Amino acid sequence: MQDILTQHSVNHGKNSTEIQLLFDTKRHHYQVLNIGWKEQKRIYGVIIHVDLRDNKIWIQRDGTEIGIANQLITAGVPQKDIFLGFHAPYKRSLTEFAIN
Repeated sequence: MQDILTQHSVNHGKNSTEIQLLFDTKRHHYQVLNIGWKEQKRIYGVIIHVDLRDNKIWIQRDGTEIGIANQLITAGVPQKDIFLGFHAPYKRSLTEFAIN
C-alpha cells in the first residue's frame, strides 16, 4: 500500500504546491496531502486517506482518477479486504465487491 501511495506523491514542477506523504505505521493511518499556496490562497487538502482496521483496508478518501481500490486489486489485494469508508454504512454493503 505504501508503494501505491508513494506513486501518487510525485511533485510536478508546474505546481506551486507540495505533495506530502504521511505514514503512521504504528496506528495504521496513511495519507497523501496537497499543501502550499496558489497566489494568495492557502491550499491544503487530503488527496488519499487509507486506514488498516482488522486486517482490512479502509479507503476513507480517494481523490485519484484511477482509484486506489483498483490499484490495490491489481497489486493482489482481494476485493473482500477493501472497504470504501467514504460510502455510508447502508450503501457500503452494495459496493464492497463492486469496485471498478
